[in-house]
Amino acid sequence: MLATKVGLVDTTGTVDMQTMAAVAAALNIQVTRDLPKYWPVSASVSYLTDHKTIPQGVWPVQLVKTLPPDEGGFHMTRHNQPYAKVIVTPGSDEWAVDASHETIEMLIDPNGNRLQTSNAIEIVGGKIQDGTGRFEYLVEACDPCEADPYTYMIDGIAVSDFITPHFYDPDAAPDARYSFTGAVKRPRQVLPGGYISWVDPTTNEMQQILWVDPDQPPVLRNLGSVTGGSLRLFIESKTYHKSRENREQMKPEARAKRAAYRQALAAAAEVRARHYS
Repeated sequence: MLATKVGLVDTTGTVDMQTMAAVAAALNIQVTRDLPKYWPVSASVSYLTDHKTIPQGVWPVQLVKTLPPDEGGFHMTRHNQPYAKVIVTPGSDEWAVDASHETIEMLIDPNGNRLQTSNAIEIVGGKIQDGTGRFEYLVEACDPCEADPYTYMIDGIAVSDFITPHFYDPDAAPDARYSFTGAVKRPRQVLPGGYISWVDPTTNEMQQILWVDPDQPPVLRNLGSVTGGSLRLFIESKTYHKSRENREQMKPEARAKRAAYRQALAAAAEVRARHYS
């Protein structure tokens, strides 16, 4: 299997090199250790120090200050090669989760058109449950479990949970795992803060269940006919910014715990460096 190279690059000049290197290292562990356990992916992630120089064969994940209202994180070049953009919020490192999210989805479905057939779902009484028939779901591996409470840590860096292929199984099985962390407990479960999209077989248009606010019930959205580009480009143009409205923020205690862990790692690294002087 040919290996894919992903490059994490800051175009904003607001993230220090040490943080960039630490996040790239964490993402590299995720795509070499965790992702291949469930998805046939061979890839690596490195830190690119100069955003004006992108080596051949590298799919960049660019940190940016803003995105237009009709754009999401996933992009394609004029030659249909994938790359991603991630918004950096000053004073926050939550962009690392988004970079993880975009990297995983780009590696699993580089063209943004992968569909997987499974049982239909519907909303009944404010809850998501299996419905009648079958849908063709767009494979977006992080969307159903993208909210911060379901992230996990790699060397002090929070990264995104992701679904496994068992997510599309017709029925739950005792030994199956539906997301890497185990937060997703059954096939086609959408966690608060997440969403899932599919092709409606009766209209051939895109539909979606979006659960932005965990304090409110999920919502069924009719997105219409796909226009231009890939399915994922279309979905993100309709969803990326909306999914971040009322997004559940990291709890202060969780933020403090993560910061303390990273500080402890940094202090240990400084002490260890003295052994080599």
